[in-house]
This record gives sequence, C-alpha cells and structure tokens, in this order.
Amino acid sequence: MPNHRIPVWVKALDPLSQFGLVYALRQRPEITLLASGTSAGPVAIGLIAADSLDPIAVEALRAASRRGCRRTVLISGSLDRETVLAAARLGVSGVLRRSDATPDGIIRMIQSAAASRPHPRPAPFTEVAAGRVQTDLSDRETQVLRLVADGKDTQEIARELSYSERTVKSVLHDVTSRLQLRNRSHAVAYALRAGFI
Repeated sequence: MPNHRIPVWVKALDPLSQFGLVYALRQRPEITLLASGTSAGPVAIGLIAADSLDPIAVEALRAASRRGCRRTVLISGSLDRETVLAAARLGVSGVLRRSDATPDGIIRMIQSAAASRPHPRPAPFTEVAAGRVQTDLSDRETQVLRLVADGKDTQEIARELSYSERTVKSVLHDVTSRLQLRNRSHAVAYALRAGFI
C-alpha cells in the first residue's frame, strides 16, 4: 500500500452511483477524492462508472483525461471480452464488474492503476492478454486459482471448496475467457502478477 493518498476523480453516469461511490470511498485513507470542479492534476486516477462502454461512457473517460488524470479505471455493469478490448484501446488501466465493485476491490484497482507504467494508446490486443488491463477477480475465482496454483486438480478443488467439478471448470473457463488467457496456468500467472493470490 502506498504511503501517500492517491488523488481520485469520480464520475458515475447516474446520480445514485455517483453518490454511492463518493459515500463508500470518501473515508478511505488510501485516496483523496477530488471535488467535481477541481482540476485532477497529473497524478490523479479517474474512476468512471457506467452501465456499459457506450459513447457517453467513452466521453466520460476522455473527460477524465482532459482533466489531467494520468490513468483511468472503469466500473461497468456489462463486462465481456469486447468491453475489455474496447477499454484497452481507450487506454483504461483497470476494469471492474459493477457486481464485484466492493470498496476494497475498487481501492485495489486504483492502487494497481497508480502503480502501473503508462502504456501506449490505443493498447494492442497483446497488452490485454498480458494483463496490463486488469479486471478484478471475485472471491470464488481467487479461491479456485489459489488451489490451482497449489497443484490441485479439478476434482480436488471441487472437494475442498464443496463445489461440483462443473462449477470449478466453469469458474476457470469464465476467467480465461474474460481475460483472454490461454489456460489455467496462464490464469494463475495473471492472478499472481496482479497480486490477487
């Protein structure tokens, strides 16, 4: 965790989400929330929340850049392969599903974005596969990948977590598909590199 507060500019595309994000994050010691009229400055992170990566959300990401935010993090209601690739092309540093957007998850993504090196815009497909555009992992995904990293097979993971083997396979398939990873080993490498396990 950094020793200084990360300045964060928050822009949600609906008032309720804006209020919820500001309320959830304003007391966090890791960040300083910037007021809407404040210039973000070169070290700030832009946090954008939208239902989907539609033209209005794209404009919000560009507005964050114009305000001086050096990195952006997107919280999206729909998060599929196309959304991740489109976000990468726009230079987004991190993507988080709205359903997984807990305060701790948001802070982790902001810290990851603040610590990452800049990458060229538009980001090529290989950068998405290499994990430069990160998405948060759910608790279930993290548990499964941790056990894969321990060398356990599907049957052992299912037994340990009280899941069916089909559920374990589904979790691994979802992670590898969403993040465009080649296999479970690549998924473990991604999770280790991103600090999830």
